[in-house]
Amino acid sequence: MDEQRIGGGIRTALMITTGFVTVTAFAGGAALVTGSLAPELATVLSPPADYLEGSPFDSYVVPGLVLALVLGGVHLVAFVLLARRHPRALLATVVAGYAAAIWIVVQMTIIPFSVLQAIYVALGLVEIGLVLLALGVLRPLTRER
Repeated sequence: MDEQRIGGGIRTALMITTGFVTVTAFAGGAALVTGSLAPELATVLSPPADYLEGSPFDSYVVPGLVLALVLGGVHLVAFVLLARRHPRALLATVVAGYAAAIWIVVQMTIIPFSVLQAIYVALGLVEIGLVLLALGVLRPLTRER
C-alpha cells in the first residue's frame, strides 16, 4: 500500500501515539539512568532497587538505556517516517508497537505490575491495530442498516 494513502485520522493517531511513546521512553530512560547514577535521586526517579533482585541487572542503568535508545529510538524512527510520509512508515510503526508490547511483557517478569505497564501495552496494541486498519487488514466496525 502506498503510505501516502493512510487516512488522516489514522496518521494523526499514529503520530500522537508514536510521539508520546518517544518522549516518555526518552524521559523514563533518562530518569532511570540518572536515578542509578545519583543515589540521592534514586527514590524519586527509579523504582526500588529490590525489584532488580534475581534479574541480570545490578542497577537501572542498562534498562534505562534500553528504554531510551531502543524503545524510544524505534518510536522516533516511526514518528519521523510517518511525518515524512515515507513508504516504510507503517513497517516502522508496527515494529515500534511490537517493541512496546515486548518491553512491557519482559518488564513485568522483573518488576511488579503497575498501571503504566497496562497503558504502554495498550499503546503498543493501538499502534499495531492502527497499522492493520491502514493496511485494510482490519475494517472499522459499522452498523448494518
